[in-house]
Amino acid sequence: MHEPVLVLNANFEPIHVCSTRRAVGLVMTGKATLVMNGRGEIKTVSRTYPRPSIIRLERMIRRPRPTIRLTKREVLRRDNYTCQYCGLPATHLTIDHVIPRRLGGRHTWENLVAACPTCNHHKGGRTIEQAQMRLLHYPAEPPSSAHYLFSRHLSNNREWLPFIEGW
Repeated sequence: MHEPVLVLNANFEPIHVCSTRRAVGLVMTGKATLVMNGRGEIKTVSRTYPRPSIIRLERMIRRPRPTIRLTKREVLRRDNYTCQYCGLPATHLTIDHVIPRRLGGRHTWENLVAACPTCNHHKGGRTIEQAQMRLLHYPAEPPSSAHYLFSRHLSNNREWLPFIEGW
């Protein structure tokens, strides 16, 4: 009952991921319709209900364009869990300011990168030029596309792909 379900707006735009329990409640109350049932059925004592994978809201929901919050998890995800100085994927990564805060560097998408502890210690409180290091990719704010927003759920839910790629 806690598996993710893709929620589509009335125009089939992906807007949210909710639990199976919430999705069944929305379908039962008539606020959403079942688009795809890829997971079998939910059996109760007297009835059987389809287990939704994708639902569509009956009414159009107006909402602002989503933005990605600046968190450590999102910086690591943007950088593909790879050190941006040496290029090695690591299990324990830190966040490094390209321009150190003591030199006026800000806490923004364009100034934060994932770094392994060794590279972060080597760079210290210096700029990349002073430390004689270079970045593999220059940091930028990730796109707020549906594919980026819902990509962590795609590995187990391939049936979502046609609904996400169009947006």
